Amino acid sequence: MMRNLIRCGGPLRAAVRRIPAAEHGCRALQLPLLRGYHSPSSPLPRQPVPYLSKVLARYLRSLQPLVSEEELEGTRELMQEFLRPGGQAEELQRQLQRRAERTDNWLTDWRQQSIYLENHLPLPVHSSPAVILPQRDYKDWRGQLRFAAKLISGVLDFKAKIESPEGLKELWRGRSLCPDQYRNFFGSCREPGYKRDRVLIHPPHKAPPQHVTVCRNYQFFRIDVYNSDGTPITEDQIHQQMLFLRAHSYKTDKEPVGVLTTDHRNSWGRAYASLIRDRLNRDSVRSIQQSLFTLCLDATALKYSEDLYSSRTAAQMLHGGGSHANSGNRWFDKTLQFVVGEDGTCGLIYDQATADASAVLTMLRHVLDYCARGPSLLPPRTPLIRLPPPRKLYFNFPTDIKQHIEQAKQNLDILVNDLDICCFTFTDFGKRFPQRHNLGPGAFLQIALQLAYYRLHGALCATCEVVSMRAFHRGRSDVVRCSSPEALEFVHAADDPDRKAEEKLSLMVRAVESHQESTEQVLQGQSVDGAILALKMLCISSGVALPSLFMDTSYAISSHWKLFTGQVSSPMDCVMCYGPLVPDGYSACFAPSEDSVTVCVSAFDCCQETDAQKLSEGLQDALRDMRALILECRPGEE
Repeated sequence: MMRNLIRCGGPLRAAVRRIPAAEHGCRALQLPLLRGYHSPSSPLPRQPVPYLSKVLARYLRSLQPLVSEEELEGTRELMQEFLRPGGQAEELQRQLQRRAERTDNWLTDWRQQSIYLENHLPLPVHSSPAVILPQRDYKDWRGQLRFAAKLISGVLDFKAKIESPEGLKELWRGRSLCPDQYRNFFGSCREPGYKRDRVLIHPPHKAPPQHVTVCRNYQFFRIDVYNSDGTPITEDQIHQQMLFLRAHSYKTDKEPVGVLTTDHRNSWGRAYASLIRDRLNRDSVRSIQQSLFTLCLDATALKYSEDLYSSRTAAQMLHGGGSHANSGNRWFDKTLQFVVGEDGTCGLIYDQATADASAVLTMLRHVLDYCARGPSLLPPRTPLIRLPPPRKLYFNFPTDIKQHIEQAKQNLDILVNDLDICCFTFTDFGKRFPQRHNLGPGAFLQIALQLAYYRLHGALCATCEVVSMRAFHRGRSDVVRCSSPEALEFVHAADDPDRKAEEKLSLMVRAVESHQESTEQVLQGQSVDGAILALKMLCISSGVALPSLFMDTSYAISSHWKLFTGQVSSPMDCVMCYGPLVPDGYSACFAPSEDSVTVCVSAFDCCQETDAQKLSEGLQDALRDMRALILECRPGEE
């Protein structure tokens, strides 16, 4: 069945190697340029408080392509009532200003709580993105263990860099980016709860974690990676530990306890409470939670044809392939989870409650640069025989936990079989072409996606593009609303034989420029959806009713994100993928290079209206048509 569910529109290995991808959902904020490691000379600016009247006017404008005139007029009346002098808006604006004065960042904690920690959907596919790195050149377990040892050494090297007195300096548009989240990368883990999850952060006053967790054949091992003097053990020593671990994990555990972390958060929360009542289980879980990160040694997945490699690998990274594949070889609650397959596949899954793409990809760039170096020739600081061997983490499985595991396996397999992924590389042109015509490549791709969706479904839909806000102190991410009146005008005209090419081109340029302007407004802290979230959270904390403005049909339609998009840009070869936000929606992640674009599109097969393959084909047609339109009106400017 999986052969039919996972589709690919282009050569897999070529797609992965050709594409510089790296920033989950940031069109305007590309992977930052590293300028060495030093402390920032001045503090970063705080994220400004949005002007409610201005952002709500933009909110009203964003509704025009999505709702009827009658619904739009009803929302306009509600907004005027909300913004009347002396009304609720003025009081909420004052409360938001006071919060901004009392906190480091008025938005970050609210987004973490409402979008991630209170989301009860499973982490795989629904929440945790996957990064697929270029396939390695080994094909057996020996190469797998050697690369895994190198990767662990590279991560420890990055950890030493960010903890050094010089720190880590990243620049974007000449501005420093906030390094705050790096402090919580290592030793952190999500913990399931009944109403909401929480993030477990290692207390700064306690000795830092000294170990990593390695999973193989559904078994979990603790490997100490530091000497008694605090120096990291060598790559060769880590390799010796890996060899020991392999020798003691030949058989697959009957009860894949890691599958529990793939379940709905409420179900996992109930199972978790039962699991840790047992002292042995509690100690094993705590060891995983407190480890620096998790590394998963995956068995070779099912064989697929060459042109399905990227789609198959994307699925493996997102969810592990199901209960009979590598999904039991995971602990999805960990902030960082590296995957190294026996067949040369490798990648990373990360938890967005703690980590964002721009920071994750900065780390990956450092690690891959480290792995590209030759083998270490330095002798080990400590004789190999003095290192304690990896310690297996054991679990007891009472009847109720076994039942939870079986239920989690069934739920996971339903999700795995429902996910439709299509990864392809568009080779006609890359970001160089729109740049030559003074069009932003990211905005150009977004308008092409709007055109492809319109042609497939006959209307535009609520679309959000994630952007990074790390230019502000403790900034994380926010979203840009992509469906604009200008985009609607263009898609209406694009296939109209009565409209002249010059008119179509003018509308296309306006749509691209409108998207660029919307992105800039969000990057300046004037986000529509950030402001709406703030208003809702202020009302909840004050115990007052939500404004009617956010209870009407227009708001429900405009926040049902049927298209969830983002862009990655990096000198590092990688592809990012994630699932749709809603059952009848799509996700689309772009990874543009100078002369090609790699795209990963996903949808759910349970929805008869969506089809990842058709949208992918439509997107390629839209890109070709937009290019042809430019060349028709501007001949000789290829």
